[in-house]
Amino acid sequence: MSHLAEQSFVPLNIAVLTVSDTRSLDTDTSGQLLVEKLLAAGHRLAERVLLKDDIYRIRAQVAHWIAEDRVQVVLITGGTGFTARDSTPEAVLCLLDKQVDGFGELFRQISVADIGTSSVQSRALAGLANATLVCCMPGSTNACRTAWDGILAEQLDARHRPCNFVAHLKQAAPCESRS
Repeated sequence: MSHLAEQSFVPLNIAVLTVSDTRSLDTDTSGQLLVEKLLAAGHRLAERVLLKDDIYRIRAQVAHWIAEDRVQVVLITGGTGFTARDSTPEAVLCLLDKQVDGFGELFRQISVADIGTSSVQSRALAGLANATLVCCMPGSTNACRTAWDGILAEQLDARHRPCNFVAHLKQAAPCESRS
């Protein structure tokens, strides 16, 4: 599988979506953490959006990004819990061509160290749609840090061996940040 890893870093165009009924862009520490992490890693912020937890608005925004040539990765934080308003997995699942089962499994596994058996309540998930990686994470800043540091940093790096997601993503021209 070493053919899926490249020798040089490939900057990706990444969109960040925060799903929250209570946060604003000013108070969105989870989305901000993801932006800081992706920029520090050398990737580009394609766009940053904050939406209320509404299944159809979430689905429409993610579908828009999946259809855009410039967006290669969509990171979503929030809306993955069990309350009546949490609808991110339901909004996203129908858009995916292939689900990446290992993302949610690994996220829950590494979350045990921080939150113990509460990790079973995580509905974190990921998948590929139109050669775009879509990752759904819980809304807590610590959960976003866990996902980035424990999974995404390596899987979004073309140099990571034996494999990573970069080879599976659409080729995109550099984009200007829009937030």
